[in-house]
Amino acid sequence: MAELIAIPLKKPSDVDVIKPLTNIIKSTYNSGGNNQKDYTEAIQEFSVLRNNALWRAFEKYESSLEVIYNYYDQLCALEGKIPAHELQIPFKWKDAFDRTIFGGKLSLTISTLAYEKVCVLFNIAALQSSVAASQSLESDEGLKLAAKLFQLSAAIFNHLKGTVMIAIQQEPTPDISPETLGALSSLMLAQAQEIFVHKAIHDSMKEVIIAKLAAQAEELYADALKLFQKEIFRAFWDKEWIPLIAGKQAGYRAMMEFYQSLVCKNNKCIGEEIARVEHAVELFKAAQQRSNKPNLFQEYANRAQRNLTEVKKDNDFIYHERIPDIKTLEPVGKAHVAKLVQMPEVLSSNFKDLFEELLPVRVHQAMSSYEVRRNELVNSEISKLREMTQVLNSVLASLNLPAAIEDTSGTELPQSLLEKAKYVREAGGKSSLEAAMKELPELLQRNQELLDECERMLKEERESDDQLREQFKERWTRISSARLTEQFIANARKYREIINRAVSADKEVRNKYEAHQEVIEILSMDESQLSMAVPNGSALQESNVVMQLRKLMEDVETLKAERDVIETELKSATTDMKTTFLNALSKSGAIDEPNLSVESIGKCYGPLQKQVRESLACQEQLIADIQSTHAKFTNEQSGSGSSRETMLCRLASAYDTFKELKSHLNEGIQFYNDLTQLLVIFQNKISDFCFARKTEKEELLKDLTTNLSHTGPATTPTIPSHHEANASQQQSNPENPAAPNLPYPVQHPGSMPVPYSVTPVAPYPTYMPPPMPTTYNPYATMPYPTQGGYNQALQPGAYGAYGYGNYATLPRYGGSNPPL
Repeated sequence: MAELIAIPLKKPSDVDVIKPLTNIIKSTYNSGGNNQKDYTEAIQEFSVLRNNALWRAFEKYESSLEVIYNYYDQLCALEGKIPAHELQIPFKWKDAFDRTIFGGKLSLTISTLAYEKVCVLFNIAALQSSVAASQSLESDEGLKLAAKLFQLSAAIFNHLKGTVMIAIQQEPTPDISPETLGALSSLMLAQAQEIFVHKAIHDSMKEVIIAKLAAQAEELYADALKLFQKEIFRAFWDKEWIPLIAGKQAGYRAMMEFYQSLVCKNNKCIGEEIARVEHAVELFKAAQQRSNKPNLFQEYANRAQRNLTEVKKDNDFIYHERIPDIKTLEPVGKAHVAKLVQMPEVLSSNFKDLFEELLPVRVHQAMSSYEVRRNELVNSEISKLREMTQVLNSVLASLNLPAAIEDTSGTELPQSLLEKAKYVREAGGKSSLEAAMKELPELLQRNQELLDECERMLKEERESDDQLREQFKERWTRISSARLTEQFIANARKYREIINRAVSADKEVRNKYEAHQEVIEILSMDESQLSMAVPNGSALQESNVVMQLRKLMEDVETLKAERDVIETELKSATTDMKTTFLNALSKSGAIDEPNLSVESIGKCYGPLQKQVRESLACQEQLIADIQSTHAKFTNEQSGSGSSRETMLCRLASAYDTFKELKSHLNEGIQFYNDLTQLLVIFQNKISDFCFARKTEKEELLKDLTTNLSHTGPATTPTIPSHHEANASQQQSNPENPAAPNLPYPVQHPGSMPVPYSVTPVAPYPTYMPPPMPTTYNPYATMPYPTQGGYNQALQPGAYGAYGYGNYATLPRYGGSNPPL
């Protein structure tokens, strides 16, 4: 009775999961940053876990289940955090039932985690059946484990039946077709019911219960037999399976009749007992004949025969009851104990997510969108503050304030000027600006060379393809390079435009430096040399007007201090959007990112925006008071030396210019370094693309030359449908009209080149670009555009006051953004 069927396992192939996972995590989650977690160790551990799980499954031990459970749980966790179409690992699995002499030849390779999950889950169900079938049915522990595993296996096969086609989206191998999975689920459920029959016997339960359990087992085996005997499965199963299933159907019908006869015996229903036990004996013989196993149910067949002999003898000598027709007897009820259990969300008992800190894809996308909105607002408010502060500084410099009201001797330098000169000296003075300006051309040249190499590779690949297409005409069936590289070329064109604008920005910075070079050099002198450079003049005459100006200068310092605080609060203000989005996802299964982001930003930054508006209004009144009071001061101090006043004004202006140039040059260096990282990744993607095209070209050339060596005209193969879909998808992917005018490509949906398509197209993998810099550009005065994409005209000033760009407004790469 306990001869159980174990399902064979699918055969996996070794693949490299380390490199693709490393690339996708670094690019999608900005893991290259200083504050990002390094997942190298986790990825290595994941690779080891895969190897252990897939090959340990063939050992068919209970301990192997926990290993493969853990790997499957890791796959499930990872699938929710890595965009499915962006991870390209060619998972290859062979058919479980294909048994040629040299091993399975039916196989399927699909580069998605969903396919890997399907195959691993199939192997889990198959391994569960093997472990269950190997359990000792003489022990209570073995019976319980076998029943549990068979029910889980049935549930998994049934789950796969409804999900496999959605997961792989193409014709599956026969072992994972819905029809096969349905038959296997039915068989596992029947075997689970069989275990419950055996457990009831082992636990000495009442005969009526055992009879009902056996009746349900017979029905389940009958259902399984119908599925296994379908025409599509001819010569598919192991040759012993269908006979064994047919034998067990008859055998458990016999078990039902046998145990129900025992119930009749206890109730003194001798005639019914004889009818049932006679039928049981016949069915036991039929079970042995169908299964071609003479010993199948032999123990129970012997018991039934003995009982039949005894009860007939007793009836002949004692009871003399009429023996009814078996067809007229009341049917035996069924005890449906084995059921399709709900598949647990986590199979492993000690599961620990290796990539726990990676956000789910939808949360990551929402976080990226939120960061764009947040950075847009923060940069806009900070830009307002800094622009108005520059206006205030310009007004004060033109009026030589506060130096004019500190010039009490007419010969000693004002204290404010000394402090400014000290700052310039400590910052490196004129030499630091010149050193930074010398560095810019080297950085520029490095970026130009990288972009030149990218364009060269694309041009070379296109020319090679065009040449072969011209040579082979219609037989050259692969997609043209012009179609595949359209977005690559557009991306390169945008990078070129960025570099050209950066060159213009460098020129503006240099021109401004040359215009103020002489005065900055004076401001860089030590105190004694600076005193000699400033002409003497008349001493300041103390008056009420001077006192008013000093009070106004104190108000200016207070206003600047308040703005520093507001700016700091704008930069540091945070909201736990991660928890917000995670809660929304868990409650409704969806994230209303726009509404949640706007609501959160309003609560967090609304009061700070109000302070910015109040600060700007205060400045307008303050400047008006300063100008009117300074006019009175000028009339009173009409005798002061004009040459000294002019020099003090120039020095005050030079201080502001020095700070501005220092910031711009640092920003420019940072910009070029960040652009270098992007161009290196861009170059790598083009290099990978060209290598894949070269491999494809060599294979196609090999096929064409082979065909040419045969007689007769060669059949022209059609372009694969997935290539057509890829090309059409690229053509139908217009640039996003809402993409911002930024100094380097930023991925908004549809705005970036998609050379490989969102749908995986062999042999080209899908890549994610590196993270974009998130440094704040203090001179980006243009608001974040709400209309217009990359194809808009690039307006002066759109990338900051000197063209290097506002890093903070960039969305992080990955998530919903398409790949480079």
